[in-house]
Amino acid sequence: MRTLGWTVEIDAFTDKTPYGEKHFANVVATKDPKAARRVILAAHFDSKFFATSPENQFLGATDSAAPCAMMLDLAEALDPLLDRREALKDTAADPSEVDHEDDVTLQLVFFDGEEAFKDWTHTDSVYGARHLAEKWQRAYIDPRQKRRLHPTATELSTIDHLVLLDLLGAARPHIRSYFQPTAWLFDAMASAERRVLDAGLLADVGGPSAWSASDAFFVPRTGNEYAGGIEDDHIPFLRRGVEILHIIASPFPNVWHTIRDDASALDLPTMRRWNLILRVFFSEYLGLRPDIPSTAGTTGARSSKVGRADEEL
Repeated sequence: MRTLGWTVEIDAFTDKTPYGEKHFANVVATKDPKAARRVILAAHFDSKFFATSPENQFLGATDSAAPCAMMLDLAEALDPLLDRREALKDTAADPSEVDHEDDVTLQLVFFDGEEAFKDWTHTDSVYGARHLAEKWQRAYIDPRQKRRLHPTATELSTIDHLVLLDLLGAARPHIRSYFQPTAWLFDAMASAERRVLDAGLLADVGGPSAWSASDAFFVPRTGNEYAGGIEDDHIPFLRRGVEILHIIASPFPNVWHTIRDDASALDLPTMRRWNLILRVFFSEYLGLRPDIPSTAGTTGARSSKVGRADEEL
């Protein structure tokens, strides 16, 4: 991420675990730290701890090395488009043309300590997410900074949405919508998948017959899916009012928390599809126009951006 020119923060801390105090370190990479707001794409990069053999050889390919790799792919793919958008913003003849409410950057967060050391509890799980959510809730933005849009602003309040990836990379995942406020974002990502398939962008990976509409990753919403959810790194942020889009396979891959969760558990065509879905989704969310030159101040409201890349795709 530093090679790409992003601002990288190592959020190091210690916390109590069932095995005593342990050191943790979240990795936070931000494209434009001066932007007023941000959308976060996140995954955890720690592996599950097992005390005995052979389980202590656990790698965690789907949980969550593959999601971390997808995040890095997205950063590399979108970096030139983000650079172009920033250049247009910086060279605007009239600074008032730049809509600061729409000044949103992309931030990647790699959480440490998601896994429980023993049994999943509120204190033995999501160590990194709990620490970072509390830290950002207490970090007030200097009123002299352009980033501060309201009388009282914290780092937490500048998050538009947190998109969390987990348990991805195995073939034929089922992805469900868990939160009503982000149902429209779930639909937007499902739409990105449909358009990737319809455009034939995966025809050379597994053949067209391998990617039928019935093989879609995203399960259509019914309106009755918001009672539960799956506990994960988003919980400390959700409890503080951050809107969450949780992209997690359910049911879990059959290799979950076993030593079989290694490279053999990953399906390359599935991961390529995820890469394309994320590229389309975040390009539209951030108003990036790969093929059509744009000028500062013409991107419009973010809710109208999603679904706009049909022509470019």
